[in-house]
Amino acid sequence: MALKKSELVSLVSSIETKNLETITNKSGNLYESMVIISKRANQISVELKEELHGKLQEFASHNDNLEEVFENREQIEISRYYEKLPNAVVIATSEFLKDEVYFRHLDTDKV
Repeated sequence: MALKKSELVSLVSSIETKNLETITNKSGNLYESMVIISKRANQISVELKEELHGKLQEFASHNDNLEEVFENREQIEISRYYEKLPNAVVIATSEFLKDEVYFRHLDTDKV
């Protein structure tokens, strides 16, 4: 992921409306910019999901009983951290506006 953990947490408090002209000027077309942000948000979402499942997998045991599931505080803290992270679209939009997202136009004539 392009942003560091501390930057992700600070994004939560910096959510604000964005100027559509700024977003449009990055790719030349508002809808194209939205597609780029959407695709990057999907990538971020998958990365976060895999990262969370990897961390939670450490706590998985095949002989869980009900008491052990409710008593695992570390697992609860990890889950709470990921719940507090900003939405993947917010992260993707921030990266897009900071020119941290690489995108290119495919030439249909050269196919």
